[in-house]
Amino acid sequence: MNVAQCLTRGLVLGLTRLESQILLLHALGRPLHDRAWLLAHDTDQLEPSQAASFESLAQRRLQHEPVAYIVGQKEFFGLTLKIDKRVLDPRDDTEVLVEWALAFGASFAAPRFLDLGTGSGAIALAIKSQRPQAHVTAVDARSEALSLARQNAKNLSLDVSFLESDWLAQVKGQFEVIVTNPPYIEANDPHLSMLQHEPQKALVSGLDGLEDIQKIIGQAPNHLVTAGWLLIEHGWRQAPAVRALLVAAGYQNVQSKLDLAGIERCSGGQK
Repeated sequence: MNVAQCLTRGLVLGLTRLESQILLLHALGRPLHDRAWLLAHDTDQLEPSQAASFESLAQRRLQHEPVAYIVGQKEFFGLTLKIDKRVLDPRDDTEVLVEWALAFGASFAAPRFLDLGTGSGAIALAIKSQRPQAHVTAVDARSEALSLARQNAKNLSLDVSFLESDWLAQVKGQFEVIVTNPPYIEANDPHLSMLQHEPQKALVSGLDGLEDIQKIIGQAPNHLVTAGWLLIEHGWRQAPAVRALLVAAGYQNVQSKLDLAGIERCSGGQK
């Protein structure tokens, strides 16, 4: 089997072309961004062990295991993050939340950012990479997640502060921008089976999916400066409910932001 035939095999199995390419590069021990190499070497013959490795990786993906877990890393906002089952696989749509946070932070001379539920550190590290002079604090309730986030910060040489806390319970001080991608999936959501490999505590938030968002909205004003922003990622149909919670809690300039597919994916308000 050559490179082209192996990629075709992935498509036949049901992988996307990008997934096939990434998994084959991983099986070959090549950099995951080196897809041009595959095109230039499409007639190269694979060793039987390489073809078998690709088949094994493909089967894992077909069982809904995220590609990031299989290859151990993920590109997010131009950063290469180490990813494993301690944390969620960062989604591309979350880059919209980072861009929104950076845009609102730009209105402050020396913004302090707080990332709640940091997981792999993706949001906090992306913000720090774009605003090196900003003070960025990343919070998570799970020590195993913070361990991985700290490792990513060290690997990327980005100076982010980390804190173990159940949302804002242990947080001190005030911030110009609080940003969060909290659990927001309903407990009985039929699609949860597709996410069986990811930590459920980072996904599910009560029967309506809004329990953690409500807690954050209630706690955040004590840690926001006047005119500071709370920005929240949420589910594809939760924007009206989240906006209503923000308005009821007294936030001003409440609004939502569209994701890459044109869906209201983030909502926020100003103290």
